[in-house]
Parts: sequence; structure tokens; C-alpha cells
Amino acid sequence: MNSAEAAAEAAVKEGEEINARGVIDAAKEYITRLFEGNSGGHDAAHTLRVYRNAMRIADGMPGCDRLTVALAALLHDADDGKLFRTENFANARTFLEKEGIGAEQTEKICSVIGEVSFSKNRGKEPSSPESMIVRDADRLDAMGAVGVARTFAYGGEHGRSLDESAAHFREKLLLLKDEMCTEAGRAAAGERHRFLAEFLREYLKETEEGQGPEENEI
Repeated sequence: MNSAEAAAEAAVKEGEEINARGVIDAAKEYITRLFEGNSGGHDAAHTLRVYRNAMRIADGMPGCDRLTVALAALLHDADDGKLFRTENFANARTFLEKEGIGAEQTEKICSVIGEVSFSKNRGKEPSSPESMIVRDADRLDAMGAVGVARTFAYGGEHGRSLDESAAHFREKLLLLKDEMCTEAGRAAAGERHRFLAEFLREYLKETEEGQGPEENEI
């Protein structure tokens, strides 16, 4: 390759990088509008944490498609059935089409999104490195202090009692550590799992103590 060809290739790569950054920035703006007013733990802040988690995990998996990881992470809740009545990832597809993402990559991104849900993917192995990354990134945000906060925020929004929300720890949150797919995900999950377990122990201790007779009961 001569110097002119090298310069041309570098220019193309630079253009692709700038374009990727533009699409990612547009996705951040899109999810900020989409989740405006959400107070149940599935807000834009959650999505941005998942995105940051995903990109950190991707750093340790150099063979992955980083643009697919980024967009799948940013759009992973755009068609969540708990939030929207869409079919076939309609919100995600509309955004991706508007931004000029090709059909093949759109399908890949939607496939990754479809493999994120805990309830829909129990016992199923992710089909790609990108799915492994985004799944782990989302599950990390259901653990640790943020996981506790999100659980009770979601419970309050949906009229659940504290005890009903606490039951979610055993039903899902404490199971996540053993279902992480990536080395980085497993490493990060360990400390967050310990926090969850300790919080639940303290919660149960305090609530059980509160079940005795009233101090002034006659």
C-alpha cells in the first residue's frame, strides 16, 4: 500500500469513527426523550449506566463489534414490554433506520436486545459476544446499591409493598451472579452480589424485629 492509499484508508476510518460517534450521541438523545418522566428504575440514567458497563466489558473483548454493543446497550429498553406496547423492536428499528444503520447490522442489534431479558432468556446461552456483553451490562445494573434502589423504585411505582419488593431479591437479583457470561462481568458481579445479600439480611432482621407486640399494646 502506497502513502496515498494509506492516507485514503485512514480518512475513511476517521469518517466511520465520527459517524459512529454521531449515531451514539443521537441514541443518547433519543433514549433521554423516550424515558422522560420514568421514575421506576427504567430511565435514561439506567440505560446510560448499562451503556458504560457494556463499553467497559467490551474493552476486554477486542473481537466484538463495538458499535453493535453500544447501540444495543443504548436501545435495550426501547421496546421493553413493561414500558411500551411495540412489536418486533419497532422503536429501536425506527431509530436505527433513521440513522442509516444497514439492515444486517440492525438485525444483529435487535438480536442482541432480544437476548437481554432475564425472564425471557432463563437457561439460554447468548448467541454472540455482543449479546454476552450487553446482557452482563444490564444485569450488573440490577445488582449492588443501584440494584437495591431500582428494585424499590419499581416496586413503589407499581404499588408493591416493601416486602413484595424484597422478595424480588430471591426471585431474580441473587441469581444473577452465577449467570454472568463474561470475565469482566463476573468480576464486577461479585462485590455487587455481596452487597445485595448483606442488604437483604439486614432488611429481614429489621423487619422481623418489627413483628413483635407493640410496645404499648394492652
